[in-house]
Amino acid sequence: MWEQVSSLADELRDRSILDLFAQDPDRFSRFSVRADDLLFDFSKTSIDQQVLTALIALTEAVDLPAKRAAMFTGEKINETEGRAVLHTALRNLDGTPVMVDGHDVMPEVLDTLDRMEAFATALRDGSFTGQGGAITDVVNIGIGGSDLGPVMANLALAPYCDGPRVHFVSNVDGAHVHDVLAGLNPETTLVIVASKTLTTIETMTNAETARKWMAAKVSDTGAQFAALSSNAAGAAEWGIAPDRVFGFQDWVGGRYSMWGPIGLPIMIAVGPENFRAFLSGAQAMDKHFRDAPVEENLPVLLALVGIWHNQGLGHATRAVLPYEQRLLRLPAYLQQLEMESNGKRVSMDGGPLPVDSGPIVWGEPGTNGQHAFYQLIHQGTRIVPCEFMAGIEGHEPDLAHQHDLLLANCLAQSEALLTGRSLEEATGLMEQAGFEGDELARQAAHRVFPGNRPSTTLLYPKLTPFVLGQIVALYEHRVFVEGVVLGINSFDQWGVELGKELAKTLTPILAGEQGTEGKDGSTAGLIAAIRAGT
Repeated sequence: MWEQVSSLADELRDRSILDLFAQDPDRFSRFSVRADDLLFDFSKTSIDQQVLTALIALTEAVDLPAKRAAMFTGEKINETEGRAVLHTALRNLDGTPVMVDGHDVMPEVLDTLDRMEAFATALRDGSFTGQGGAITDVVNIGIGGSDLGPVMANLALAPYCDGPRVHFVSNVDGAHVHDVLAGLNPETTLVIVASKTLTTIETMTNAETARKWMAAKVSDTGAQFAALSSNAAGAAEWGIAPDRVFGFQDWVGGRYSMWGPIGLPIMIAVGPENFRAFLSGAQAMDKHFRDAPVEENLPVLLALVGIWHNQGLGHATRAVLPYEQRLLRLPAYLQQLEMESNGKRVSMDGGPLPVDSGPIVWGEPGTNGQHAFYQLIHQGTRIVPCEFMAGIEGHEPDLAHQHDLLLANCLAQSEALLTGRSLEEATGLMEQAGFEGDELARQAAHRVFPGNRPSTTLLYPKLTPFVLGQIVALYEHRVFVEGVVLGINSFDQWGVELGKELAKTLTPILAGEQGTEGKDGSTAGLIAAIRAGT
């Protein structure tokens, strides 16, 4: 099914995007789409109607509507693990029944949400106290999906954070937990252990460190712990009362989990009302994804643009460039969402993929990135498709002039990637600077920008909880569409397992309890160096 896309990519690889604008004065309106107040512009790519038709044909060949319906209705589309994929149920605030194995999961989902709200409210209004009084600080201990989403969202929603201060620990490096706890008072701190099974080695190691830290001043540490886990028995062993244990089902994948109990630290920070607005934004995107025609469907089109750039034109990386400082961790969050979901090498039937799988996702907020890696984006030998995003309005009205400068930079960078600067223009500039002859040619060559480099732009009115929910759900569904078109399971992550298994075997070796027999020469040599302190 890839033949037409591949043929068009070969034919149109070097086409001028500027020429497409010249040929079609309405190109922007034809190649942009809205979902509520979000505007997605993909006119600064080489996609024309012929290419778009071929890309849409990919979704038809795999029957995307049926696959989408299967996800929303609770079919076990995670086939390698025999699980449904229902993170969307966590933001189904209307409570419309969602069936799994003949059982409606929504009453339990909504009951858990109510319990979370009651606990968050008690923390925020001071009715839940620690040994030293009202809780002033909350430390969330998790890793991967139990950390990246809440960290990203708490930073993004800083203007709404009016509850206890929320901190995050993820890395098993002792420096992380040490530095977070160093400035806190154990008597007014609540620790949240976020692990579905309470067996994740990094999380439980950090949790034990936090418990020892707290025990130095708090007589009943369990009273100041909460668990985001389905292991009620394990939580009880830590002395955590059942009303502070918030479980979730195996149909919620880690990187899709912040809509439920894993989002508790977000709710504590911004309050239940704002957390519900966050869920409402995601729910609105779910509805758009289900109902909008494919030609107007923002997640589908975002996915097809990515497929054109990666599987079509062979651009292996994708830069995510939010012109919003509070979206500092969004690129890292999307790294996990995309690369853990679609970083696969075999199709659903176990055979090799006929095309490359997901791209390498990276990025930083603008304008910081402009002073770091935009040089390569503009003048490097590899083309890096860029995904800009920006809010029309900021949260600081007294600093509106700075927000205008931010927006100007965002638009300028996407324009520069498109238009570039010709040798003739560069030569004229250097002539004005007084260069002549061979030196003129040399200096001009350094100032040529090839241009014709693709980018998209996502505009939103203002970074509110609702809008953040829309954006995250948009990217979740984009990953789903890409996975369906590629014919892979986007909801397992076997690639993370081997390293975990080997780490368990290496721990006693590093401690000198076992020898290095069976290890490769490099690993054995590194172990010897570590033991020797070299």
